Amino acid sequence: MLMSRQSIVTPLVVVSCMLGIAFMQFPRLQKLLNSRQYIPLATLEKELQQEKVRLDLLKQTPSFGYDNLMANWVYLNFLQYFGDDEIRERTGYSLSPEYFDIILKHDPRFLEAYIALSTSTSLYAGVPERSIALMSESLKSLSPHVPEKSYYIWRYKGIDELLFLGDAKASESSFLMAANWASQYEDEESKFVAFTSQKTAEFLSRNPNSIYAQIATWGMILTNPVDEKTRKRAIDAIEKLGGQVVINPDGTSSIKLPPQD
Repeated sequence: MLMSRQSIVTPLVVVSCMLGIAFMQFPRLQKLLNSRQYIPLATLEKELQQEKVRLDLLKQTPSFGYDNLMANWVYLNFLQYFGDDEIRERTGYSLSPEYFDIILKHDPRFLEAYIALSTSTSLYAGVPERSIALMSESLKSLSPHVPEKSYYIWRYKGIDELLFLGDAKASESSFLMAANWASQYEDEESKFVAFTSQKTAEFLSRNPNSIYAQIATWGMILTNPVDEKTRKRAIDAIEKLGGQVVINPDGTSSIKLPPQD
């Protein structure tokens, strides 16, 4: 009977803690994000500061063993935050890494979170060093098969290092790790990732300032399941580098490289 009570009480404690923190600060932000009327920037900044306080508190909140629950719940909070384009255009995306600091702390195996981390933190918040640091720390807890196809995390890290930090050497190392981890799988998708990652690393080794490598890396972003505004940013970046994104008759896209690297 004692064990039964504990099994019931513990999750209730976890949920109560999470809801308690949310109710302290989140309702006003929720109301704000759902509003489409004009709100003074000072008010928006005040509300976001309150959300920052809530996230800081969540970083210190124990999960009592329910890490996946905490990670999923905070990820849903992030999606709501990131998806409000109207508000984000006025206030920016500075809280993005704060969400993922919590998410990946509780569940570094949350593979789907990493592409959102890279996009929101490197591309939109403009702090790729935070994205890379969070991925680097989480990778210490992972292996080629934990989680399945975790090699993608090395790819995301390599993309951020090359495109947003201009660190070709670090990017080369990340793509080599992606190739190594992907080569341990037998499916066609993994074989393709292993091949392209290896070739990207070799290309960076020979020509670390290659425009072709940058275009190809932006192209990797296009192959991921990203939102439309991220897709547009990637296409714009490719075009600024002299490349061209061509939409094929079957709906797929390909990239036409400039005449010279």
